[in-house]
Amino acid sequence: MGSDVKSGETWPPPPSKPGVRRLRRWWPLPRGVRLGLIAGAGIVATLAAGFGSLLVYYTLTFPDPLAQRQKERAPVIRILARDGQVLAERGAAHDFMPLDLLPAHVIQAVVATEDRRFFQHWGLDPTGLLRAAMTNLRSGRYTQGGSTITQQLAKNLFLSPDRTLARKIEELVLAVWLEVRLSKQDILELYLNRVYFGGGAYGIEAAAQRYFEKSARELTFSEAALIAGLLKAPSKYSPSASPGFARSRGRVVLANMLAAGAITQDQFRRSLAERIRFADPTTGREQGGTEYIVDFVLERLPPLLGSGHAEVVVETTLDAAFQRKVQAVVQQHLARNGETMLASQAAVIVLDTDGGIRAMVGGRNYADSQFNRAVKARRQPGSAFKPFVYLAALESGMTPDSVAYDLPLTVDGWSPRNDNSGHRGAMPLRQALAQSVNTIAVRLLLDVGAGRVARTARRLGVTSDLLERPALALGASEVSLLELTSAYTVLANGGMAVEPHAIRRVRMSSGRILYARQAARMHQAIGPEQVAAMNEMMSGAVAHGTGRRAALPQHPVAGKTGTTQDFRDAWFLGYTAHLAGGVWIGNDNGKPMNKVMGGTLPAEIWHDVMTIGHAGRAPLALPGTPSVSAPMPLAAAAPAASTRASLHRPRVIVMKPPVAQVTQAPTQPRSEPAPQHSIASRPRQAGTSPPLAPKEQIGEDFIARALEAESQTAPVAALEAQPGSAPHVPTGRPAGLMSLGR
Repeated sequence: MGSDVKSGETWPPPPSKPGVRRLRRWWPLPRGVRLGLIAGAGIVATLAAGFGSLLVYYTLTFPDPLAQRQKERAPVIRILARDGQVLAERGAAHDFMPLDLLPAHVIQAVVATEDRRFFQHWGLDPTGLLRAAMTNLRSGRYTQGGSTITQQLAKNLFLSPDRTLARKIEELVLAVWLEVRLSKQDILELYLNRVYFGGGAYGIEAAAQRYFEKSARELTFSEAALIAGLLKAPSKYSPSASPGFARSRGRVVLANMLAAGAITQDQFRRSLAERIRFADPTTGREQGGTEYIVDFVLERLPPLLGSGHAEVVVETTLDAAFQRKVQAVVQQHLARNGETMLASQAAVIVLDTDGGIRAMVGGRNYADSQFNRAVKARRQPGSAFKPFVYLAALESGMTPDSVAYDLPLTVDGWSPRNDNSGHRGAMPLRQALAQSVNTIAVRLLLDVGAGRVARTARRLGVTSDLLERPALALGASEVSLLELTSAYTVLANGGMAVEPHAIRRVRMSSGRILYARQAARMHQAIGPEQVAAMNEMMSGAVAHGTGRRAALPQHPVAGKTGTTQDFRDAWFLGYTAHLAGGVWIGNDNGKPMNKVMGGTLPAEIWHDVMTIGHAGRAPLALPGTPSVSAPMPLAAAAPAASTRASLHRPRVIVMKPPVAQVTQAPTQPRSEPAPQHSIASRPRQAGTSPPLAPKEQIGEDFIARALEAESQTAPVAALEAQPGSAPHVPTGRPAGLMSLGR
């Protein structure tokens, strides 16, 4: 008799439980899905319990936020020099400003810009967080935080500025806790009275007094928009540092207010047309020559501390007496020579070998302009960029005695030329750098590669964008004085990378340490052999090259001059074993000067500044060069033959790009403008040197002919030789390549 029971089954089947039958009837899902949902519900319940526990913990641990409203005082910040001398006091306390005393447009400016959905969310804005995350993913870096006003207040009241995942999670929980404990009006009131607006101003009332010398209750629409715009980046948009940026940011805030419906179209138009008058930042303050460095320090404080401290003491690396003398030197030179040389502005930075800022002058006069040209301006460095080219060449195996050729060269229609269009033929690299020969610098870059030169500059501390093109060898990319001086400091200290800094320690008056700069993890950015070679070569640039006016009688000096097209910028960067310094001279509008070159006024200012800075210091040899045992005469800065011979045996090189890139392009008059969208062709004197031989013909015969031609060619003047020489034309350019940092 057949059976319907399958093998392995029991009969009759076990009865199912009534509850299971009902669950399957009402929840007809696969077993795995049901288990996943149950586990998810458990996790959610656990997180909710933990979240609730944190809210209870914060209630028991943290004081009532509203209790701080009665005792809220902005911090007084006292800035000290390295010897303890008081440089400045900022952030004098102002009264707490209740929200109901502020005009509606002041509140609307902040909400429309910082957190447009502030009155709709519960401390967290998922839409804003998602938008910020997408923006960060597209840019590949952290550009937006997506924090609500409540989150910012939580961070300001209770948290450190560290950007860690744990701190971000705690910030989110605290934001919800604040929303549970306080009303929206209370949160906004606390926020407006604690947030930092730059320039040492904490709170809306302090900011209004700082920038407009009026109460926040009297701010106009455009003034309120400008102050609200500071919250995004107080140092970047500060009126004391960048009035133009501040006004531009204020217009963005007005547009936000219009989009949010906070103002009408008519109010928007009238606010745009309103003329904003800033308070005089020097009112009531003695002009002591330290204003630029004080602003620099204040701009770097917000990441280090919040508000609510009675007094904060900031210890800096600045030498106060030296700083005041440096400012005086700049003013004296510009007063004496600026009008005749058509030079209106200057900037100076002096660093110690650890990167500490000893002096910083951001302009001729702080009362006239608070823009810090030493830090914020980016200009073309001209030949002051060439040390990076030569360092890259040394690291590729060349030596100071390697021979290169100053011969005509054309790359993609661009012909780099020397100051008088002449060519000298064969010369060692040490001589080419000392006399700032353009053609050899370009040949070196073509040989080692523009990418390698750019990477070398970045390794030493240049952070600006660098265009990896042949004109990079002649300083076509814009940089700041601070980063360029920092890069030269690496050569002064033996090749160790440095980070320029001004703040050593931040503490409360009670002694509690808020921040202490840890000893930098120094790493070797340049090998000792290349440091020695570069110091030897750059000493020659000061001893018998373009930077002779910067020489110090008692101290070995190395450095490099720089001059850009039409004398728009003039630089001198130099260093000793004690200090590194940089000087820039020019005009804010990029107007050409009257033949001011790096070897003239900048070198003279550098000499006077460093003479003061080295008072009482014993002479020390530059790293890798012979020791100093006696007072150093000026001529002694030239390298000894024994030192040169100890580096390497000379090696003959002829820098030449591929034949397809090197042609004998027709020349054009010097005054003819560069063609658009291509590198400009530059003229050369006909017949001064033989053309480059084809690649297969470069050998001993070609070298002999070049040497013979050298003896028949008049020596070329250095790029920045002496006043009165021909105008310096560093490079031609594609459209925009040589744009000046105005």
